[in-house]
Amino acid sequence: MTMTVRPSAERGHADHGWLDTHHSFSFAHYFDPLHMGFRALRVINEDVIAPATGFGTHGHHDMEIVTYVIDGALEHRDSMGEHSVIHPGEVQRMSAGTGIRHSESNPSRDNRVKLLQIWLLPAAEGLVPNYEQKLFSDEEKKNRLCPIVTADGRNGALTVHQDVDLYASILESGARIDFALRPGRGAWIQMVRGLVTVNGQPIGDGDGLAAEQVEALAIVADRSSEFLLFDLA
Repeated sequence: MTMTVRPSAERGHADHGWLDTHHSFSFAHYFDPLHMGFRALRVINEDVIAPATGFGTHGHHDMEIVTYVIDGALEHRDSMGEHSVIHPGEVQRMSAGTGIRHSESNPSRDNRVKLLQIWLLPAAEGLVPNYEQKLFSDEEKKNRLCPIVTADGRNGALTVHQDVDLYASILESGARIDFALRPGRGAWIQMVRGLVTVNGQPIGDGDGLAAEQVEALAIVADRSSEFLLFDLA
């Protein structure tokens, strides 16, 4: 059994003024050969974008990109003609495939926006770029694992081109969730906020936890908590 905590305070960090960002894995100017990703999970960035600023138009290819907004709102525009504003509870999945250009900005002049930017390696290269967005209510996540992105789009989840199931959960203090891992698979838990114990191991705001060769995870909330759980091949 292997469980490894990625403490929030040890993540890569950059403060660009308009963007305050923490990197769980190597990204941009932050490089750590010990933290290059976990299985197909390549990037988890916790981004805080100042009012009326954002990422200008830039390109991606051959990557599955998931955006999970925590606070505020994020405006999205891309070369497929898509335009939307993503609010807390809404999840966007964009397959960059053969190439896509997009911008992400904070439309508010008063409030910051906080989000998780997640990149997954696709199962195949050269896919046709496409995009999905959906709201998952707090009630759907309350004291359960709500599938928000899966390979087969089951139960209303967004569809991703990789053998991964991504769940979101909001646990009330004292609530417990048990999750069984199929043989050969690994799990990554990313804390959004709060404090939980996973098989007795505490993790809090911004922490990550990798689990391999583990049959099951027992997740107990020490206080009201929100987290993402990736089940990866």
